[in-house]
Amino acid sequence: MNAPDIVRCAYLELVVGDLAASREFYVDVLGLVVTEEDEHEIHLRGLEEFIHHNLVLRQGPVPAAAAFGFRVRHPRELDRAEEHYRALGCEVRREAPGFRRGIGEVVRVLDPLGFPYEFFYDVQHVPRLTWNYERYGAGAIVRLDHFNQVYPDVARGAEYLEDLGFRRTEDIRDDEGVTYAAWFARKDTVHDTALTGGAGPRMHHIAFATHEKHNILYICDKLGALRRSDAIERGPGRHGVSNAFYLYLRDPDGHRVEIYTQDYYTGDPDNPLVTWDVHDNQRRDWWGNPVVPSWYTEASTVLDLDGNPVPVREREEAREMDVTIGADGFSYTRKGEGFKVGEQL
Repeated sequence: MNAPDIVRCAYLELVVGDLAASREFYVDVLGLVVTEEDEHEIHLRGLEEFIHHNLVLRQGPVPAAAAFGFRVRHPRELDRAEEHYRALGCEVRREAPGFRRGIGEVVRVLDPLGFPYEFFYDVQHVPRLTWNYERYGAGAIVRLDHFNQVYPDVARGAEYLEDLGFRRTEDIRDDEGVTYAAWFARKDTVHDTALTGGAGPRMHHIAFATHEKHNILYICDKLGALRRSDAIERGPGRHGVSNAFYLYLRDPDGHRVEIYTQDYYTGDPDNPLVTWDVHDNQRRDWWGNPVVPSWYTEASTVLDLDGNPVPVREREEAREMDVTIGADGFSYTRKGEGFKVGEQL
């Protein structure tokens, strides 16, 4: 099948329960730039972005992820997207310009995994604030980096994304060939989206990039100063997968947000796949810190094209949490070596 030529991940639409509380979190605390807003929606972007938005916050009754937006390379790629998904038997809707504020024609699909994908080319340009250093602040968020999606069958999901033109850059497996997670790129970084094995389809997180580690540390200090450090779910730390320095936050509705920096270039056509053993503790955190249970078990509902929650299926294969950490959810083990917390106690 002739898949559309995707440039990058471009925006996410989140449904939130309290628009004012979400605005405070994403704008006042994290520093995203408001492009446009009204009483129903807020359109936000990073400081280096020139397209209309990277994040849409929409007031609604049930917090959820409503759309994963990808930019394509040419208007004709919208025809290819429509043909590709119709051939897969998916629900496809082609929306006129203006369906999404600041965006031209959009092809919307409920993809084979149950995720609401959107493809677009035409977009309103807005001022790029790259040189406006007076706007930055110490925790400056500069761009959208990636999505992470939860899906029970990572191998099947990976085949679909590779058929869509994504390059697999890293994955996590075991000796029996079970794939626990995988990372997929269109731009020349580690990923534009990823699949984490678990009950799904659900959205695990959206990730925004900063330039340096100190930007992330500043965000931690700011949250502490505001007495909001309970928004920090995990980190700061450095991943083995992707090599990036990270911080995971939960917004007022529980949507997970990663702040992310310093991954590596993957743009060569023969870029080698990096495979991690599921029992290698450095895969998720380079310093060997344990992963909190909520990171494995909690994620955001996704909506179909009519705004209804997509049913969730449980993972049937072994789960990463079960084979790598202890029953308390915090201790971890290397293969055949027992649990870290157990050894310490």
